[in-house]
Amino acid sequence: MPNSHDQNLDYDQSRELTLLPAFSADDVELRERRCLYQGFFRLEEVHLRHRLFDGGWSGEVVREVHCRHDAVGVLLYDVERDCVVLVEQIRAGALADPVSPWKLEVVAGLVEAGESRAEVARREAMEEAGCPVDEVIELHTYYPSPGACDERVTLYCALVDCGGLGGVHGLDEEHEDIRVHVLPFTQAWELLQAGRLDNAMCLIAFYWLAAERASLRARR
Repeated sequence: MPNSHDQNLDYDQSRELTLLPAFSADDVELRERRCLYQGFFRLEEVHLRHRLFDGGWSGEVVREVHCRHDAVGVLLYDVERDCVVLVEQIRAGALADPVSPWKLEVVAGLVEAGESRAEVARREAMEEAGCPVDEVIELHTYYPSPGACDERVTLYCALVDCGGLGGVHGLDEEHEDIRVHVLPFTQAWELLQAGRLDNAMCLIAFYWLAAERASLRARR
C-alpha cells in the first residue's frame, strides 16, 4: 500500500500533465529505416535515438514496425429500431483463436490515397453491408498498438435505416466473404458482455453507444 509520500508524489506528477506532450517528433533522431518485407502490409526496421525524461539522449533503439494504411470503422445504428448492424468474416490474425477465427465486427476499411475518412466510412458501409450512409458522427481517432504498428483508426457511428439489410457481401477481388447481422442493441450488448465482440473497434464503439444511445433516440 503506498505511503503518504508516494501519494503526494503521484499527485504532484499528475499536475505536470498538460494538453501538449513534453516531447515531439523533433526529439527523435531517426538514424535508419529499412524495409524487411513488402506484401499485403509492410514491415520496417527502424533505428532511432530519443530524448530522455531525465535529460540527455537514449542509446540506439532498434524496433520493427508494422506499416499499414490508416483505417476507418463505422458502427451502423438504426435509431428507430434500436438495432445495430455487425459484419462477420474470417480474420487471419485470429486463426489461433480458441473459439473461432470468424469475428463479429463493425464495418471497417482502409483509407486509400485521396479519400477522406468519412468517404471511407460511406464506401465500406455499402461494400460490406449494402447500407447507404448519410450522416456520420466522429467518435475517436486512436492507435490500436503504437508499440509495433503505425496505423491510426478513426471511428464513426452512422445513423441508418437497417430495414432489408442482411445477406452476404464483400468484393470478390479482395476475397471478401462477409455476412451481415442486424441485431437489437440489447442482444449485441449481451454478446459484448459474453466476450463475443472482442476487438477494439467494437468495444470502443459500443461503450460510446451505450453512453449516447438515449440522446440519439431522443432526436427521433
